[in-house]
Amino acid sequence: MFKSSKKVVRSNRFFLFLLPLAVILAGGVLFFSSKSYLVGSSCGCGMPSPEETGEFDYEVQKAIFNNQVVATDVGELLASLGLPVIGEPVVLGVTSEDRWIEIDLSDQRLYAHESDKIAYNFAVSTGKHWTPTPTGEFRIWIKLKYAKMSGGSGSSYYYLPNVPYIQYFHRDYGLHGAYWHNNFGQTMSHGCVNLSIPDSQNLFYWTSPPVPAGENRVYPSKDNPGTRVVVHD
Repeated sequence: MFKSSKKVVRSNRFFLFLLPLAVILAGGVLFFSSKSYLVGSSCGCGMPSPEETGEFDYEVQKAIFNNQVVATDVGELLASLGLPVIGEPVVLGVTSEDRWIEIDLSDQRLYAHESDKIAYNFAVSTGKHWTPTPTGEFRIWIKLKYAKMSGGSGSSYYYLPNVPYIQYFHRDYGLHGAYWHNNFGQTMSHGCVNLSIPDSQNLFYWTSPPVPAGENRVYPSKDNPGTRVVVHD
């Protein structure tokens, strides 16, 4: 009986030793898991698939932002905002290396530079503090006239079909129109740069490379590189 009791005491001591260790390890796992989740959820608009054509999707119309329905007919909403779902917008000009985009995160504005003048000066909505827009110097690497974006979870869940005039400049961070809010000048996004529909349309046809007539997607080339994008605080 004495030996058995001794074993129980040792077992209890061993258990008491392991308990705080297990708590620390569990806390560490939860901490790093949560950090990984935050990093994973701050990846911009979502990387476009190679099959993405940039065409308008007429079969999917319901849009959700922050887990709330913002539109049941995206085509109708875009038309009301002045964006033609069908038709070729007029190309606004010939692009060149003299054109570049500046995004000032501190005042939530975009400046489209053309030589020594400002061609456009737009209010924008960049990433919230937990999903910041990356700073640095980039190049537009793909332009899509329309594409679906989805992500987030819980109250931050979003499902946005037919997001217009997308210009990705760093991985899955892009410039694009936003039909689900009108709070330009304030941070609103998951890392991308939101513009009003008319502003995004103007910028889309001002930047390089130009989208060929009849097409909805374009990649830059050595002879026709993407417009430079500079993002700073």
